[in-house]
Amino acid sequence: MATSDVLQLLLIGLAQGCGYALVAIGFVFIYRATEVVNFAHGEIMMVGAFVVLTFAEFWGLGFWFGAALGLLTMAITGYLLDMLVMRRMIGENQASVFILTVAIGLMLKAAAGMIWGFSPHVMKSPFQGQISVAGIVLGTDRLAIMAGTFVICLLLWAFFSKTRSGLAMQAASQNQLAAYYSRVPVRRLVSVIWAIAAMVAAFAGILVAPITQIDTEMSIFGIKAIAGAVVGGFGSIPGALIGCLILGISEPFFDYFYPPLKGVYAYIILLVVLFVRPEGLIPQTYQKKV
Repeated sequence: MATSDVLQLLLIGLAQGCGYALVAIGFVFIYRATEVVNFAHGEIMMVGAFVVLTFAEFWGLGFWFGAALGLLTMAITGYLLDMLVMRRMIGENQASVFILTVAIGLMLKAAAGMIWGFSPHVMKSPFQGQISVAGIVLGTDRLAIMAGTFVICLLLWAFFSKTRSGLAMQAASQNQLAAYYSRVPVRRLVSVIWAIAAMVAAFAGILVAPITQIDTEMSIFGIKAIAGAVVGGFGSIPGALIGCLILGISEPFFDYFYPPLKGVYAYIILLVVLFVRPEGLIPQTYQKKV
């Protein structure tokens, strides 16, 4: 394989891994705050992409205004989902919560199919184009995914480490009872975390849409994001980022050398990591204090 081909696959995989990471970030946020494994997160990303498509294309509001309205809509949806549904599951066993999130995902997928149809849709994006350097061709849509992931990670880091609300959310995720007795509005902050997670998932859907198109099967992207989070270390945000990048970079090379297993390599890597290091590459570094 020529050096240019290696670099080409590397950049494609890096963009793919960044897309997984955007979805995994919200997934890990929700888990760290509530210990809920939200298996509907991929469907939330898919619905977010459809909502933006509706505002931008069907209603003719344009990409940027449609994206802003779509992100706001999904933030409200995430907030209401926690306030009206997930909050009522506090104290229930994990099996019930797992079944509920799977059911929510199935309902979202069915609702999207009934509203927008099951055929793929194309959304016009200002990031469509190509850049060629030294024989390496990379679409600007993939560059947008990498840049968007960097910006989102930077903004979330600044919010959670530099703002009062972000620090309160970290305290609530560490020990909800202690945060409650410290007059931290735990329930409202958890709902805000769901809102942020839904908004980040929708942002991932916007960036990925020009590459994958928008349809109900787009939610499979979320399953691979969860696999990346498990590979990196369940509950660890740096681990989720690294795990998703490992999956994203590995897939194009494995697909190139042995195409028959295309689409399955992410799960093969997941199984190998679980056998070798069940806690993930970078396990959760904090312990909850009782």
